[in-house]
Parts: sequence; C-alpha cells; structure tokens
Amino acid sequence: MFEDKVVLVTGGTGSFGKKFVEIMLRDYRPKKLIIFSRDELKQHEMRTGGFDHPSLRYFIGDVRDVDRLRRAFHGVDFVVHAAALKQVPACEYNPFEAIMTNVNGAKNVIDAAIDANVKKVLALSTDKAVNPVNLYGATKLCAEKLFVQGNAYSGETGPKFACARYGNVVGSRGSVVPIFRKQGATGGRISITDERMTRFWITLEQGVKFVINAIDKMHGGEIFVPKIPSMTLKELARTLAPSSPVDVVGIRPGEKLHECLISEDESRHSVEEDHMYVILPEHAWWPSGFWSRCRKVDGGFRFVSDTNSDWLTGEQLLALLEN
Repeated sequence: MFEDKVVLVTGGTGSFGKKFVEIMLRDYRPKKLIIFSRDELKQHEMRTGGFDHPSLRYFIGDVRDVDRLRRAFHGVDFVVHAAALKQVPACEYNPFEAIMTNVNGAKNVIDAAIDANVKKVLALSTDKAVNPVNLYGATKLCAEKLFVQGNAYSGETGPKFACARYGNVVGSRGSVVPIFRKQGATGGRISITDERMTRFWITLEQGVKFVINAIDKMHGGEIFVPKIPSMTLKELARTLAPSSPVDVVGIRPGEKLHECLISEDESRHSVEEDHMYVILPEHAWWPSGFWSRCRKVDGGFRFVSDTNSDWLTGEQLLALLEN
C-alpha cells in the first residue's frame, strides 16, 4: 500500500515517530517519508543518528499552524498524526497549551488534509481518552471526536479519518519502564503510586505495526483498539528492579487506578477480530455494510486493565524489552 506513495508523520522525532520511520523504511519503501515536527535539534539528532535515507524529508513545523500543514501536506497520500502534548502533569499545569496542540492541532490536521486531498489520515489516541479524569485525556477524547466526525466534512471522495487507541508503550520516552530499570541498576528505591494499579502495555514495534494495519483496513470513522495484555505496577517494579525497596506514594492528581480502552457504552457499536476491536461510528454518513463480517462485541462489555483476560508476566515483559 505504501510503496511509491508519500507518507507524512507529525511528531516524527518522538518515540513512535522514530520507530514508524524505521519500520516504513525497512518493510514498505515509500517514495517519500516526511518527518514533520517543531524541534530542529531533534531532527538534526535523528538525521545524524542514522535516519538519513534518500526518501526522508525533514519538515520544521507545528500542528498549531494550519498554513504550514497545508504546505506540508501537498502531494501527500497518507498522514499519521502522532504530535501531541502527552504528559499528564504538564497538561494540567499548561491547559491552554494542551488544548492548542491536542485539540486545535487535530482540527488543523483535518482541515489541511481535506484541502490537500490526502487519501487517509490516522491519529494516535490513548486509553486516557475513555472517561477522562485529566485534561490530557479530555483533549485526546476531543481529538478522537474530531477525527471521527471529520469524515462528515470530507465526503465520499475526500480523505478518510480514523484513530488508533492503545495503552502504555513499553520503553517509550516518558515511560516508567526506563525509570524503574535505571533505579534498579543503581540500587535506588522504587516509587509506585498504588500496588493495585494496572495498565495496558504494548511495545513500540507492536504499536507501529498496529497503526499500519489500521491504515490499510480503515474506511473512515473507526477507532481501532488492539487486544493487548495488562500488568500491575507492583509486578512491573518487581520485574525491573527485583532487589530495590518499594515506596507506595499514593495516586497522583488526574490518575486512575485502572485504565479502560473500550467503555460499556462504546461496546454497543463495537466489533472484534482476532487481534483487535473496532469501535464503529454511530452516524448517518456511516455505510452499515462495513465490518459486517466481524463479530459484534457482547452488550455490556468493557475492556479494562484490571479485568483483562490477558496478563503480562515478568518473563514476558523482559522478553519484550530484550527484543
């Protein structure tokens, strides 16, 4: 699907963006792959760190600037929208900035994609968008709604918009995993918020491949959710720093004990395949025949990290990190 096509990734110098570029170059050979981000230093470090393929282009720009997006999207076939402010405390302390990037930025991506007649646009979302209790989750919920409803503006012949929603990424920048590993290596104490806390986990490689698969399958308006395992924070700390003492410091403001990837209300219009769920839009513009081959999710179903049927063991986590 991507061979001889032009692909652009916003937030392309982040953890996801780097892995996405790596896999696209390795397995899909696009004609042009554009890394769109606002930090020239990170782009320089990425280019000099091995990402200097002839098909790569580095564009300086911010998703807050719709005119720059329109220029960048000219001639682009597929867009992956990964740019966002993602740190919960930073979004709480800088709420206007979070809205301008995560909400207004999403609108700008949609507007620019329609104006440039991009074929498909897929946005990254998070489990924190489900029943949000912090501003970051609320902005990502708004972004999801914009991308689902953006199909109403593009019409039958315009770009198709969809989302991929998944949980914590093992080892990504800002993840607790490298922090625990570093503390364990130096014999320091480990701080966890609550021993009962659970989270969904996915690797960068799995996340990128899931996004690529979603772009291939999307019709416009879906929210794709992978079937991924859960793990308690206590087991995570014990695995990564087995000899370190643990301090329980309590749940931070804007944090949940468990995360949810599909709510009970969303299950009414969700279907499943072997390795993923698909939340379908409930709107008049959605053709009912799409995804009819898939099994409907049971009524009242919730995909929550503490009641998940798939649990990640310590050995499996170490194997993922080793890979």
